[in-house]
Amino acid sequence: MRIKVLFLFMTLSLVLVACNKDEETGVDREAALDNLNTENMPIVKEQIELDIFSGKSATTADDWNDVLLLNEYEKMTNIDITWNQVPADGLEEKRNLALASGDLPDVFYAANIPVSDIQKYGAQGTFIPLNDLIEEYAPNIAKVLDENPEIKKGLTFPDGNIYSIPTVYSPEFPSLLIGAKGWINGEWLEKLGMDNPETTEEFYEYLKAVKETDLNGNGENDEIPLSSVAQMSRIIHWISGAFGVQNKGQLHTLIDEDLKTGDLRFFPTSDSYKSMLEYLNRLYDEELIEQNIYSLEVDQHLANAAEERYGAVQFYNPNELYGEDVGNQFIPGNALEGPDGTKMYTGITSPLRSLGNFVITKVNENPEASLRWIDYFWSDEGSKMFFMGIEGVTYEETAEGPKLLEEITDNPDGLTLTQALAEYIINPGGNHPVMVTDDYFTGSENAPADKEAVGVIEPYLIEEVWPSFTYTAEENEQIIILQTDLSKYVAEMQAAFITGEKDFSEWDSYVEQIEKMKLDEYMEIQKNAYERYKGN
Repeated sequence: MRIKVLFLFMTLSLVLVACNKDEETGVDREAALDNLNTENMPIVKEQIELDIFSGKSATTADDWNDVLLLNEYEKMTNIDITWNQVPADGLEEKRNLALASGDLPDVFYAANIPVSDIQKYGAQGTFIPLNDLIEEYAPNIAKVLDENPEIKKGLTFPDGNIYSIPTVYSPEFPSLLIGAKGWINGEWLEKLGMDNPETTEEFYEYLKAVKETDLNGNGENDEIPLSSVAQMSRIIHWISGAFGVQNKGQLHTLIDEDLKTGDLRFFPTSDSYKSMLEYLNRLYDEELIEQNIYSLEVDQHLANAAEERYGAVQFYNPNELYGEDVGNQFIPGNALEGPDGTKMYTGITSPLRSLGNFVITKVNENPEASLRWIDYFWSDEGSKMFFMGIEGVTYEETAEGPKLLEEITDNPDGLTLTQALAEYIINPGGNHPVMVTDDYFTGSENAPADKEAVGVIEPYLIEEVWPSFTYTAEENEQIIILQTDLSKYVAEMQAAFITGEKDFSEWDSYVEQIEKMKLDEYMEIQKNAYERYKGN
């Protein structure tokens, strides 16, 4: 009888142990939760190890396994991380290989996972849903989502799940949401006796005067009226609002809202888009836009700026890029009014950036601790640590708030601020799954000149900015193909129309070709996605 009782007891014990283990991974969930501290530091009582696959920006430290910020954070959290960093040029291939092979890390961090893959691998169970975990273990992230329902809407997939922690730009930090801005050479305006252009026609007249006048005084006609880097996209961000184009922000390059009807619109076939291209073609044809704009590298742009050749640029802060002597010549450009009186600034992005920057995989034995690990960097204290480093090493507290040390801002070895910080922290560079505010951000968008520029265009910023939409599994398969084909063709033809390679007499055939590329199917998917976004 004793033997039977002992056997039954042992059997029951094994069943109870099995119930506490995850059926697929065999992980003892009860033990993992017992080891977790739900508040304060350390995050876990007994040290745990995490394996993280991470994208690596060229501007960050070469080896995150030995960076001051992360070393200090390991001591605080009791979580030992092995960082497997992959440079940008091999990121997609290695990420896809890991997902396809099933050789998964515990976490994908800053790996730029496309929205379609988040949906696909979330639905398959490779990425775990985070909804309940966020509510219970990530109070800082939960607070941001509760206070910003538009962000939460954009993060939620059609099945109701949240699978990732994104990068979020604070809605209260418009300078960062705008990014590159338009700048006018104020000294040249004075020499020409002209006012800062308010309309597209005044802008044209200014650029034309720059081309025809030796404003840099070198005896040569080498002035370049308008320039940017990254082909034409940044210039279009400045110009598009005058034509009512791309009026829901930078993330949607093919669709926006028809301002007359309120309907969803494929704007690259609209009359307003055509008018914008005709205006840009006029500038390019008269050599008012830098002629090698489609191949211009940053180094060449900076060299031209150093020679005082630019009349207007759509780029980042001139003081930061060109140095004070040249940079101080530039003043913020205005939001421009178009031919029909339209005046808005559309070159702004959604606060919800880069959805696929922190996903927890099904092999992770400690998802709660992993989420607490990233949640700390969404707190005020954690944000300061993430962006500014360690007090006394990289920054000091002052009456005006934390300030980077002089050896960072004016490095004795001649390093730039970004290079100097890279020895201690993992930002700047890369898309990190954190909330970016102007409290501790050290990029040029937080400089006084940038904030002045925001003040000039802020009254004309579009009110509603769409994040990237999410799709069902069936829609994903279709949208990837359709959008790839449409985007490629639109981009090719945009360049052809602007440079004059294609004449506008070919516009109708261009529109007909787009309609043949299953435009109706594409728009139906986008309409469904938009309706879900509004209803989330």
